[in-house]
Amino acid sequence: MIQCIAIDMDGTLLNGKHEISTENIHAIKKAQSIGIEVVIATGRSYPESIYILEKAGIKCHCICVNGAEVRSPNGEIININFFSKKLATDVVDTLMEEKMYFEVFSDKGLFTTDIEKGIEMFADIAASANVNTSKGRLGKGISERAEFLKKVDSFDNILNDMNIKIYKILAFSLNKKALADMKILLEKINGIAISSSAIHNIEINTLEAQKGEALEAFVKERGISLDNTMAIGDNYNDLSMFQKVGRSVAMGNASEKIKEQCDFVTTTNEENGVSKAILDVLKIKENSF
Repeated sequence: MIQCIAIDMDGTLLNGKHEISTENIHAIKKAQSIGIEVVIATGRSYPESIYILEKAGIKCHCICVNGAEVRSPNGEIININFFSKKLATDVVDTLMEEKMYFEVFSDKGLFTTDIEKGIEMFADIAASANVNTSKGRLGKGISERAEFLKKVDSFDNILNDMNIKIYKILAFSLNKKALADMKILLEKINGIAISSSAIHNIEINTLEAQKGEALEAFVKERGISLDNTMAIGDNYNDLSMFQKVGRSVAMGNASEKIKEQCDFVTTTNEENGVSKAILDVLKIKENSF
């Protein structure tokens, strides 16, 4: 029996407008009403996540920044996993040497040296997660993303400030070979986890800050077995969850490689795939509530 459901956001819970459909909202609330723990598990920061959840009226725990931060339904930080300054510096130096664009996610915000590049990167993530959605429909979410970016001239102050906790480093390039070469270089650094949320990015976290690790700790604290946990997602940063839970569900818009790693495949994020996956578990027919 499923007692916990972990749900990714981009390409999963969110449609091409970066909104949560009425069907998905109803399914989540139905699961919660019968005592199932619902937790959002996203690569987004908490501020980037909560404004969408609040708009939908969804209140639940959030595993943010791929597991670097876990928040209660009231927004309280209940767990964090962040880079040591040395480890973060090693990653940043590697990216700088190869002149690759990247952003730094921290407890003090999301930092970039190039706002326009940051918007371009997010547009790619959005397009990868919503392959059949027009740029016009994606535009609102892309423009809203710019509000979360903080421009800095360099990352030196962030790396040297002991009051800033670095959660994730997100690199971006339209050059697939450059990305592949960068992954090889980064794999030489001990203590990091490398994943991606779109075809043109690399997400770098600590080994502890992965969705699967965070979810395992989350359910253990609540006396829930991973066998009784379901995870729904669409990309490589969801694999660590899929590999641990008893029921893994890939979105219909996920790549074939992701689908092959899962127990089930639901419909796309434009077809309320999250709702279908939840209702399948609850054995409730769509449009019955």
